[in-house]
Amino acid sequence: MSIADIKRTAEQKMAKSVEAFKQELAKIRTGRAHPGLLDQVHVEYYGSMVPISQVANVTLLDARTISVQPWEKGMGPKIEKAIRESDLGLNPAAQGDLLRVPMPPLTEERRRELTKVVRHAGEEAKVAVRNLRRDANEQAKKLLKEKQITEDEERRSQDEIQKLTDRTVAEIDKLIAAKEAEIMAV
Repeated sequence: MSIADIKRTAEQKMAKSVEAFKQELAKIRTGRAHPGLLDQVHVEYYGSMVPISQVANVTLLDARTISVQPWEKGMGPKIEKAIRESDLGLNPAAQGDLLRVPMPPLTEERRRELTKVVRHAGEEAKVAVRNLRRDANEQAKKLLKEKQITEDEERRSQDEIQKLTDRTVAEIDKLIAAKEAEIMAV
């Protein structure tokens, strides 16, 4: 393994950490409706638990309402129950086969709680990135110990990995700020 391999691996893993953080942010609801909110809700379908998107068409009716159209008759009540029992705080209303899921407006207190959740998730993402930096630096030290690289190369690789870490942490900070602004707006 070379320094280039170590950097490339660290960069790929840091990019994956940022992607995972983006997905985590998508689950945190703001005042607006978003079909992805229901991705984590699972419903029983012929004995196995599956995401709602695999048994129904999930779309937006308007900016504050999600519509769920089950593909099979009889799935409506099961989907409605699953949404109600999820920790999203949503209250679906059935209209024939169609389920309407209105987004309740966020209170000021709830908005503050959500910004804390966003910051906490951001800190976890930053810790993951820092752990990747530590692992990459340890691999470089191992190469130095095995005399495969010089001390200068090892120091240079640590500097480059630190720059990569700083860029990734800055990207996470930007995502946190954008999500907080989205939550506090409306």
